[in-house]
Amino acid sequence: MPVQAAKPRSHDSTFRKGTGARVASQSTSKVPLVIPREGEATLEVNGKAVPLTNLSKVFWPDDRITKGDLLQYYADVSPYLLPHIQSRAMVLKRYPNGAFGEFFFQKRAPATRPKWVPICEIQHPSANLVDFPVIDDLAGLLWVVNLGCIDLNPWYARCDDVDRPDYLHFDLDPTPGATFALVREAALLLREALEKLNTKSYPKTTGSRGIHIYIPIVRGPVQKEVWTFAKAFAVAETQKHPKILTSEYRVAKRSPQRILVDYNQNAWGRTLASVYSVRPKPRAPVSAPVTWDEIERGIEIEDFRLDNMKHRLAEVGDLFKPVLLQKNRFKLTPLAGVA
Repeated sequence: MPVQAAKPRSHDSTFRKGTGARVASQSTSKVPLVIPREGEATLEVNGKAVPLTNLSKVFWPDDRITKGDLLQYYADVSPYLLPHIQSRAMVLKRYPNGAFGEFFFQKRAPATRPKWVPICEIQHPSANLVDFPVIDDLAGLLWVVNLGCIDLNPWYARCDDVDRPDYLHFDLDPTPGATFALVREAALLLREALEKLNTKSYPKTTGSRGIHIYIPIVRGPVQKEVWTFAKAFAVAETQKHPKILTSEYRVAKRSPQRILVDYNQNAWGRTLASVYSVRPKPRAPVSAPVTWDEIERGIEIEDFRLDNMKHRLAEVGDLFKPVLLQKNRFKLTPLAGVA
């Protein structure tokens, strides 16, 4: 099934660097940053003053995990996390009252943004120019988490060209009655189909109910072309495996006990929780990169949490590093076929 050429739609963007000290990122330091667990504090991170507030506020009551614990987690994993979100606009999803309180989305950078936090200006279809914050270093990461952002939601495309992503992905989401075992089976089916296209794919748990599969692509096709390919691929695979997969977006017509191959998250302006994001669920699970062997052996969402990811990263490193590399990327063109 060939990908139909899409008419490019331009959404001009401008990357505006922050001002302030320009020194090596704290994320590369050998000295771990220790976050206070009570009260308030202002930390000096690479010459940037980062105010942290309400550090003892409980974000996960049953697990007694505080805002300070959340900040410490992100400081610990920042060397692995930051390369995956740098130079990308960040949509803020803020939980001011913890993981189970009300949340709200914020696209525009707050007026209280420190001047050293960069801005990605993106022209939206409404003709509004939106100033998104960009999280490029540890200081910015601590700033955005201190706002109550439990998980991080970056754009797929980098700020120098927000219309041209450098990866596509599928969100495998179970419908009512479907188990996580079925999610794993669905992920393996998609891996097999992608291997037939001679492309590598990289899975991670969502930290919620499903699995995300990322495919690094050669940058060039616009977002609409990436979405068109993803939809064609998802529909073709659900036709081959109708008892396991669905690509039906109308909830009323969606069969239970299936796995939705959600291709629509590739649409312009959509975001998913980034790799290494903590999720607002019981026990503070993390969206964790995993190997295909681990999926075959039977991993569970709860295996990867705020309290054990630091140890796992010390053992296996960044399993998502290949997503950032320029080699072995899938060349998505209008002639790419979906068998």
